[in-house]
Parts: sequence; C-alpha cells; structure tokens
Amino acid sequence: MISDKSPAALPLVSTVFDWTKLPATTTKVGELRPYFDAATRTLARLESHVTTLNPGEISHAAHTHADEELVIVREGTGEATVNGVPHTAGPGSVFFFASHDLHGLRNPGAVRASYHIIRIFPRDLAP
Repeated sequence: MISDKSPAALPLVSTVFDWTKLPATTTKVGELRPYFDAATRTLARLESHVTTLNPGEISHAAHTHADEELVIVREGTGEATVNGVPHTAGPGSVFFFASHDLHGLRNPGAVRASYHIIRIFPRDLAP
C-alpha cells in the first residue's frame, strides 16, 4: 500500500496495484485490503481499499464526511442507506455518497460481500 498524506509528499504516480499482492487484514466484521492513500497531481488526497463483510455485518455506523466516496461492489450484495433510504445492489454496481450525506453500508446476504472504496479529497475541501 502507498500511504503518505503529508503536503510535501510527491503525488501518487501511475502504477498497477495487483490484487493478489495486497495484504489482507482480518477485522471483526470481515477483512480489509488497502490500495493507496496519498496526494495526487490534482487532489489533496485519494484513498482506496477493499472491504469484505461477513454475512449480516456492517462496516461501521452510518456517518457523514466532507469528501465524496464511490463504492463498487466486487462480489456479493451491498445495502447502502443514504439519508435513511436503503438501496441494494450486486456485483458491478456503484454507490456514490455525496459530501455530507448520511450513509452506511451492510451485507444483507448469506455470503461474504466485497466492495472497492474510493474516497476523493479535493484540495479546497472544507470540513
């Protein structure tokens, strides 16, 4: 994983992140595989990882944040609640969480669910 959130750091350069080489960390609800968390040429920060949730689990309580977030379902089923409204989707589907919208994600299925997270932090992002 590439990680350097310091302002003086060089931006993330074009590269390939091989799924088979990502370290998997077991969590209470499944596992986590980090891709990167760094500045880019145009963003203050870009963060990406893969979360795997065991059946019936949530990644964490519903929350808000100033940055925007994409969730791309890799396998299984995800149920995203956005501002109190639930939405369910399967592999290949994308959830978009706009800045400051209350959102949460859970696995409503009987098998593990994995999804890619991409968080986007513009340079002028106000909290």
